[in-house]
Amino acid sequence: MANRVVLAYSGGLDTSVAIPYLGEMLEGDVIAVALDLGQGGEDLESVRQRALDCGAAESIVIDAKDEFAEEYCLPTIKANGMYQGEYPLVSAISRPLIVKHLVRAAQEHNGTHVAHGCTGKGNDQVRFEVGFLNQDPDLEIVAPARDYAWTRDKAIEYAEGKDLPIEQSAASPFSIDQNVWGRAVETGFLEDLWNPPTKDLYAYTEDPALGNAPDEVIISFEAGKPVAIDGRQVTVLEAIEELNRRAGAQGIGRLDMVEDRLVGIKSREVYEAPGAVALITAHKALEDVTVERELARYKRLIDARWSEEVYDGLWFGPLKRSLDAFIESTQEHVTGDIRLELHNGAATVNGRRSNRSLYDFNLATYDTGDTFDQTLAKGFVRLHGLSSQIANKRDRAAAQRDAVQE
Repeated sequence: MANRVVLAYSGGLDTSVAIPYLGEMLEGDVIAVALDLGQGGEDLESVRQRALDCGAAESIVIDAKDEFAEEYCLPTIKANGMYQGEYPLVSAISRPLIVKHLVRAAQEHNGTHVAHGCTGKGNDQVRFEVGFLNQDPDLEIVAPARDYAWTRDKAIEYAEGKDLPIEQSAASPFSIDQNVWGRAVETGFLEDLWNPPTKDLYAYTEDPALGNAPDEVIISFEAGKPVAIDGRQVTVLEAIEELNRRAGAQGIGRLDMVEDRLVGIKSREVYEAPGAVALITAHKALEDVTVERELARYKRLIDARWSEEVYDGLWFGPLKRSLDAFIESTQEHVTGDIRLELHNGAATVNGRRSNRSLYDFNLATYDTGDTFDQTLAKGFVRLHGLSSQIANKRDRAAAQRDAVQE
């Protein structure tokens, strides 16, 4: 059977170059599959046509925005997904969805290979290939940028030689990945850690220094899911899109960080995720009100581990599935409203209400008439510190014995 390569196609430099190159190297047809994940910019027809212009035998485009929001962004909201406490997993959560549709396309179009445009230095090669192996281990995997030692300058030269319709040039060498959940920018002058991002690098957010008037928004949740904004019912996708617009206008969600990549190197990335940051901020605030203390403490550990599993490309792994089940069980009472002030690059919580709240005004107030029995506190404090008190007593005695012996 002739080789048929199903390629994860983005329309950018690496995957556009991959179409003719894979056709030549594997002597077969290339089927380009592109997903609309809310990245904006070009319309799907332009992306589809570019793949054909680059030599694809077939070009498939899929509108997956709602699927992405409901099945990938929503679990990230519930898990407060932030790798290293900062990065809202913009690219990481899109890869398993792309894998799902590539495998499906390979099965429907008699594909023999699946391919991606990732290099050997990044995390995405792991996310794609582990996903492929999990979903259909019979498919051969090829990564031209990695397997054939492509570099960005060589890719640009090859594209120019083939007169491929791409946007990158030697003067604009950024690698950009974006979807409705956020935007990631790397390479170019950002590889020098001392170089600050330039204003023209940003697309999802306005400069916080512009001083736009504060914007107050009320986000309503049911069982951890955003369901309304300012009282208007919304889908998860609509919630993300509206908060991308409103939080983005305030410069919220900008991130310049050096992250620990799975392959062992540190890498600088600049992210924009205004909607993601606003939604996770609100969700965490509502959890603070509705989730019991010990459960909340443990969930914070699970959230961090969940984020690491997803970042490391293990979306389909058994640990991730078990963590999903735990997180989902914690969301039963995460219902209510959070009011945020969006201003000067920050999403600040200034109001909370929930009929599932564990906050008891009568217990919390310091005014006359509170119902908290402070006479119980003295005994509680002594018992709470008893074990450490005993240990410190022993350690002091040991130190005194050692001093006498000296």
